[in-house]
Amino acid sequence: MSAARLADAESGARPRVPAVLVVDDEADLRELLGLTISRLGLEVDTAESLGQAREFLQSRTYRLCLTDMRLPDGSGLDLVRELGARGEPKIAVITAYGSADNAVAALKAGAFDYLAKPVDLDQLRLLIRSAIGESAGPGVGAEVEGPEDDGALARLVGESGEMAKLRALIARLGQSMAPVAIIGESGSGKELAARAIHAMSARRAMPFVAVNCGAIPESLMEAEFFGYRRGAFTGADRDRDGFFQAAAGGTLLLDEVAELPLAMQVKLLRAIQERRIHKVGSTVEESVDVRILSATHQDLARMVEVGRFRQDLFYRLNVIELRVPSLRERGQDIALIAKALLQRITERAGVSAAWLTPPAEAALRQWPFPGNVRELENVLERAVVLTGGGELAPEDLVLETARAFAAPAAPASPAPAPAGAGDAPLAESPAEAPRFAIVDGVPSDLTAYLDEMEGVAIRAALARTRHNRTAAAQLLGISFRQMRYRMQRLGLK
Repeated sequence: MSAARLADAESGARPRVPAVLVVDDEADLRELLGLTISRLGLEVDTAESLGQAREFLQSRTYRLCLTDMRLPDGSGLDLVRELGARGEPKIAVITAYGSADNAVAALKAGAFDYLAKPVDLDQLRLLIRSAIGESAGPGVGAEVEGPEDDGALARLVGESGEMAKLRALIARLGQSMAPVAIIGESGSGKELAARAIHAMSARRAMPFVAVNCGAIPESLMEAEFFGYRRGAFTGADRDRDGFFQAAAGGTLLLDEVAELPLAMQVKLLRAIQERRIHKVGSTVEESVDVRILSATHQDLARMVEVGRFRQDLFYRLNVIELRVPSLRERGQDIALIAKALLQRITERAGVSAAWLTPPAEAALRQWPFPGNVRELENVLERAVVLTGGGELAPEDLVLETARAFAAPAAPASPAPAPAGAGDAPLAESPAEAPRFAIVDGVPSDLTAYLDEMEGVAIRAALARTRHNRTAAAQLLGISFRQMRYRMQRLGLK
């Protein structure tokens, strides 16, 4: 709490009403913005030039500065950079209609948000709510301490330098409205990072909506994103809101955004740029107030080059890029992550606590984890299911099964059998060319792929039980007869 506010509290005075500075060379617009802001219970000063704005900023503390981009004595972008270097107050810019490049430049320079001319007063009120952190009305002036949600960052487990940098950047991004493009390998925790950004923002009390863009049929995309009116198409027997309305006042995550078809990219671009949408079957535009985050494991810049992703949408989404490191880049964090995952897995499964032995931790640190944290969770969950909890040794992790799932198209050649091993109870067939290929995680022959995985699981269970087929069947949750049939079908002896 500042000294001035502490003095107010000790004297019993009411908290100071936050002030907003409006900078624009158009007198009519300054007056309109000033009246609208004052009706929200805020104090407001107006300036017609950069020089006058700097004088106000030296003499008074503001919670928000709203500036035009074109001013008589300079550019609003200069003010954005100056206040960005100071760290306060938050600053938003007013851009001419259709000046998308100016808006993106301002956001990259540190602007909190932007408004397009002609200024929509509803959008102005929404912007102020986001910046000040309270709802419109007489209570808008009440200042709020400690907006951050430390729990959100705590869920990003790890003590490595990469994770420390990630948490620090997320904490800063939470204080902005700028779109963030979250990139990283599959399973690395991109959605968790997005949720942390939302939880660290002034929008944390509002909805967080995550949309998997690759899971929506192309024919339904517009209706799912923007909603529809009754009678808009066959089966539309009632009005329905879309993802944008569901995330109103909060955050919308476009997960796997690279999967969006080009036709939908055009419509999404307009919604993000103008902050207005049309429901399917409606002739009336609606204002939308959402912060857009996107996530992908693909190279969007490369997709732009080959014409699979629109360049204008790419620049809209990629104002700020947040890279989530892979698990291989933070191997020292694996033990901590595993501990947190085991606690969650055992609580969910209702079994006794589980923990890793030092050799098991070492085995995990040496594992490449192409599937990242998601693969680690799968490995640990399988171990807990098979053991029922307690101490987990390296053999309980069954990492060879994970290797087959990670790279089934290139099975390792079996080692030469040692002398005297001809009577081994489980014979391995000679290495042969793979019967399928994996392209972007999708097998070319699903039946062959599933047979391979089934064989790997059976071999692992037999190895675990010293080739006791009855015990192996119990581990796999099948009957002895099913076990015998599956081994015969797969050619396992």
